[in-house]
Amino acid sequence: MASAPFAAPAAPLPAPHAASLDGSPSPAAAPLLPAVQQAVRRALEEQRLVGAVVLVAHDGALIHHQAAGFADRESASPMRPDTLFRLASVSKPIVATAAMVLVAQGRLALDEDIRRWLPDFQPRLADGSVARITPRQLLSHTAGLGYRFFEADENGAYARAGVSDGMDDSPISLQENLRRIASVPLGYPPGSGWGYSLAIDVLGGVIEALCGMPLAQAVRQLVTAPLGMADTGFSASAAGRVATAYVSDQPRPHRLGEGEVVPVLPGTVGIRYSPARIFDPRAFPSAGAGMAGSAPDFLRLLETLRQGGGGLLPAGLVDEMGRDQTGGLSLPDAPGTGFGLGFSVLREPALAASPESAGTWRWGGAYGHSWFVDRARGLSVVAFTNTLYEGMSGRFVAELRDAVYADASRPVSDLKRRKEA
Repeated sequence: MASAPFAAPAAPLPAPHAASLDGSPSPAAAPLLPAVQQAVRRALEEQRLVGAVVLVAHDGALIHHQAAGFADRESASPMRPDTLFRLASVSKPIVATAAMVLVAQGRLALDEDIRRWLPDFQPRLADGSVARITPRQLLSHTAGLGYRFFEADENGAYARAGVSDGMDDSPISLQENLRRIASVPLGYPPGSGWGYSLAIDVLGGVIEALCGMPLAQAVRQLVTAPLGMADTGFSASAAGRVATAYVSDQPRPHRLGEGEVVPVLPGTVGIRYSPARIFDPRAFPSAGAGMAGSAPDFLRLLETLRQGGGGLLPAGLVDEMGRDQTGGLSLPDAPGTGFGLGFSVLREPALAASPESAGTWRWGGAYGHSWFVDRARGLSVVAFTNTLYEGMSGRFVAELRDAVYADASRPVSDLKRRKEA
């Protein structure tokens, strides 16, 4: 990766902001967990991150709320609590929740053939037979689909078909992207394996067809409007609030270029990014990668689910979302981890070498995000950064996790004082 084309020395880090649950600035005395604050500060000082918003809720109370570093380094614009981020795969649990609301309403069945709503979506198996795919398999990434960015080069099947991963500037429609996805043979019979994929994009097509309205409108009606997630949607009009995206690099992250390709894993072609896509209302709504939003908005969703669904979902469906749907399959490079309906589920903390409780939900987003919910400990944690891939899969993710549990292990009386501060 080429080094950043900025010769000027790094600007001093701005003073961190605290945030309330609704994203508005809190008083300067708002509580900050010491180990979490130090993990964020270290990542910024070592120039692994450019900026971050980190929220930690415990038993429904916000005990850490911090905006630190730069939203835009070149203009020295500080990160703020209400900064907007390109969500990438953080879009997935939002759309997954929309699907589960439809299940709760009796309009969507988890185990029904999706051809009921998408009759033309008929990907075939290697032997040429048409596969039966269900919403459950889409939600759990067990449908046999894949991602273009995981292919080895530009000669992969998805690349040849012109499939969009939902983060490029492709001018095609959602319907055209589904047609292209369906033209590629499945990697395995649905339900027989696990592979991270464009499945949630296909689910977006199901939701759009079932609701008879554009996906953005459906997700707004089903999830974001009921929860008051006013900053979350498939496009962003307030450009000045959107964090600039950066790419991990030496000696410091460089600004992500329009059309830049950044591999997620060695030996893969990588993701072609269009940072400008989120400002284009004509871009097709990618259910798996195409939303923008704020950290307080997303925490509101996580807390609603952690607490059993509130008025959005019945508790039984939330429990089903958090149940491993893989039949015990191992996720690549994630020992002890399965997958539920929209996010990963920790099966065996010891295998994962994690302080999290069994059953913890977790996922992230390619633009630099991570989040987790430990229902057994009453914890919801959101960390949105503007630095890929450090904020999604770099050292910071484990450092933040360990810091949260170090602080959570402090005496209950100390945590209580922080909640009341």
